Parts: sequence; C-alpha cells; structure tokens
Amino acid sequence: MLKKTLEEVAPIKCDDDPTVVLLTPGSLNSAYYEHSFLADLMGIELVEPQDLFVDNGLCWMRTTRGPQRVDVIYRRIDDTYIDPLTFKADSLLGVPGLFNVYRSGGVTLCSAPGAGVADDKAIYVFVPDMIKFYLGEKPILENVQTWRCAQPDDCKYVIENLKDLVVKRVHGSGGYGMLIGPHATKKEIDAFRAKIKATPNEFIAQPTLDLSTAPILGEAGIEDRHVDFRPYCLVGKDIRLTPGGLTRVALKKGSLVVNSSQGGGVKDTWILAD
Repeated sequence: MLKKTLEEVAPIKCDDDPTVVLLTPGSLNSAYYEHSFLADLMGIELVEPQDLFVDNGLCWMRTTRGPQRVDVIYRRIDDTYIDPLTFKADSLLGVPGLFNVYRSGGVTLCSAPGAGVADDKAIYVFVPDMIKFYLGEKPILENVQTWRCAQPDDCKYVIENLKDLVVKRVHGSGGYGMLIGPHATKKEIDAFRAKIKATPNEFIAQPTLDLSTAPILGEAGIEDRHVDFRPYCLVGKDIRLTPGGLTRVALKKGSLVVNSSQGGGVKDTWILAD
C-alpha cells in the first residue's frame, strides 16, 4: 500500500537542506507543550507517529503535497516505543520499520537509542570532571552536592539523614520514584531506607533545595508556586544557547516536584537583553 502511494504521488523535491522533524507522542503527552515549543524554536515540523511511514529503506512524512523524505528525527518517544517491529509489538507510538531505516543509515535519530545513559543521575557527579577533562576549564556553575549511595560512606550518610534529603533513582525520570525527606512520612522514609540498603547503587541523594517561587492564577486568586528553569542549547553547524526556555511550575501548593508528568505546568520564559 505504501509503495503504491509513492508510485501514484510524486515525492516532494527538496533543496539540499535536510528535512528535520520533532516526533512527539501527541497532544495527550504531559510534555507536549515543550515539544511544540522546541519545534517552533528550531523551525521544524512537529509530527506524530501517524504522520511518518517507511518505504524503500527511507522514512517519509505525509504532507498535503505528497510524501516528503525525512532526514533527521528529533524523537521525544522512549526507546522501547520507537518501532513496534523491533521493540514493543503493541506500541501505538512508534513507526513500523523505522529502526531498520536508522540502522541502514536512511535516517538519523536524535537522540540515538541508548543515549539515555547520559541522563543517568549518577553521571551528574562527574560533570565537573568532564568539563575539566574535555574543555580544560573550570565549571562556571557549581554542582548541587550529591551523594552516591553506591559509595559506602555516602550511603551511610544518606541512610542516617533521609528526613533532610531528596533521594532519586539513578535511572528514574519524570519525578517518579523520589523521596523528598522533609515532606515524607515516617513510613515512607522507612520504606526508602530498606530500598537503599537492598540496592544502594540504584540511588543518589541531594540536599532539599529552596526553590524559587513564581505567581500563578489559583483557585484563591494569585498564589505562589515553586519553579525551576529549563534552558535549551541548539546544536548544529553552530552551538546556540536560546534566549530563554521554559519555567517549570509545581501546580500543587507547597510541592517541590515541577515535572509535567507529575501535574506540573510551564511558563514560556524569555530573557531580554541589548
């Protein structure tokens, strides 16, 4: 059927610039606003899985003018959902056959499958050393103090001070699997203590930060909520730090968890300068 489509509808002829798209799970995803924001910022198409298909060893985008070849996909879909023919067979978020196209060099996936290892929270501890090693520079911003529970001394300190710390799973994301000690019950702290003792290498801990607040429109009018800031760096022929980013907002009063997957919101934020 797809081959017939390409035979009947002439593919769009493009110039030498590659076609880049941002692949999002769709508007029901908690981070969809971020996906839309980034696509606008980069000047590329925002596509959902049904907008793409594979044919003749290449990836194509459906458009009102006919199929258009896609050269680069900035994916915002987890590894296991990329392609139902290679990973999860019941995934409705992937593009069938996409991984074979990627392996044969027919399309570039950014970030590449497996690149999530760089988001391992234990790696965070070594970032200052990476900067010194690769750039020969001292970090401009200091790291938040971080204890690796894989280290016996760090683990001992964390277990003894759980009520004052934020504990995160090394491979966790989206605000899941966290313990915020000052806001946790004794039962929750005891449960986390047991988890850390059982598999210490799966956890890191940090001090509870006093996040800034910003006003939101709540049920009682203007209210304050905790926020953090997510900047973006666009890497291509040149490297450009965007003049702003997204301020992530914890919509639950008193909460320090700003992740969109935990019900957080965002504010489009721009930094204006001469």
